[in-house]
Amino acid sequence: MNASALFKQQYQRWIGPDKRSRAPGADISHQTILYLEDITVSFDGFKALNALTLYINVGELRCIIGPNGAGKTTMMDVITGKTRPDSGSAWFGQTLNLLELTEPEIAQAGIGRKFQKPTVFEQHSVYENLELSISGHKTVWPNLHARLSKQQRENIDSVLETIGLQEQVHRRAGALSHGQKQWLEIGMLLMQDPQLLLVDEPVAGMTPQETERTAELLTSLAGKHSVVVVEHDMVFVRSIARTVTVLHEGSVLAEGSMDQVQSNPKVKEVYLGE
Repeated sequence: MNASALFKQQYQRWIGPDKRSRAPGADISHQTILYLEDITVSFDGFKALNALTLYINVGELRCIIGPNGAGKTTMMDVITGKTRPDSGSAWFGQTLNLLELTEPEIAQAGIGRKFQKPTVFEQHSVYENLELSISGHKTVWPNLHARLSKQQRENIDSVLETIGLQEQVHRRAGALSHGQKQWLEIGMLLMQDPQLLLVDEPVAGMTPQETERTAELLTSLAGKHSVVVVEHDMVFVRSIARTVTVLHEGSVLAEGSMDQVQSNPKVKEVYLGE
């Protein structure tokens, strides 16, 4: 089944009779933290992004959906500095022009990105993975644990509680389940205290129980962090989303609440052929 057909299938499940949804963490502010305006990116004449305009508020959890080729990955590449757009502007908060910063500078400014495939230090324990992720803690490799301050140890304990891996703290990361590795990588990002988290297809390959736990984790982060989730699983999206943005051919096709997007004629036409 190709990506477009899969998306249609997921969408049809999404707009089924079960309309229940679980509310995410409440937005704590209407201040905008991310501005993307008229972003255009072309690859060999193909417009991966076509005058994309998107705003993310402080503390909100936003879901971005759309089939492969809609521009989701390219959008995240622009935000994190991996790809430079042909035109447009990208700002983090009121003062940081993302298009003038390098990838490391953007990460240091407070934007964390989690890719679909988890990347952890598999030969190290869960605790050591978090320790190695502490922002600015560059001397930890030669002597793990020796140079941690009380505050750093407390931060690790807090993140362990958030990601639910307290009982796995001394376990080698390579021995964790797929879902646990995903949570550990989210924890590694949290150790850097990002203001904005970009999370790419977090529940791909997870069990139903892991998917439910991931929904709880991501909704718990909203408020303290702004969280942007790119996902194909429409049932999962429905379980966490308050605001959904639908991308199509590099632009925003529709945006709004679950009910608004589900009933949008343009979305139905594009994805369901109605």
